[in-house]
Amino acid sequence: MAAHSQYEELARQLSAIGAVKREMGRILPQDCPPASAGVLTLLDRHGEMRMSQLAELLAIDMSVTSRHVAHVAERGWIERKPDPADKRSRLLRLTPSGQELLEELAARYTATLARYLDDWTDTDVGHLIELLARLRTSFGDCRTRAHHDSTTRTPAG
Repeated sequence: MAAHSQYEELARQLSAIGAVKREMGRILPQDCPPASAGVLTLLDRHGEMRMSQLAELLAIDMSVTSRHVAHVAERGWIERKPDPADKRSRLLRLTPSGQELLEELAARYTATLARYLDDWTDTDVGHLIELLARLRTSFGDCRTRAHHDSTTRTPAG
């Protein structure tokens, strides 16, 4: 087990990762904020779904999800169609235009990472990928897992 001081430093580094996320957000087109990119990414990864499932995956309430969905639908990146199993519900689906945007975003993200990490070795990048994946696995599904001990949470966490 790591020393307490290492966990403190890790907490500081994770808090500071916000700067990296903000920089990555700057590469998005003006009309595609990070939340919109998140909606498109989830629809691409999971396929068509109801708004309630999207809200759950985004870990936000339905009213916020509805605003995000309206934004991407207005731009033609997704379509809303009646759910054949329940005509009162709508299924959300990525459109070809939305898929094209996602491909553009992936190219932008890849180019930005390559530019910022150009002095990293392939091994370093591989280790970062491996460790970030391991960190995510260790945390599991943070949307549904209760904090098992609130006394161990730090102000940054």
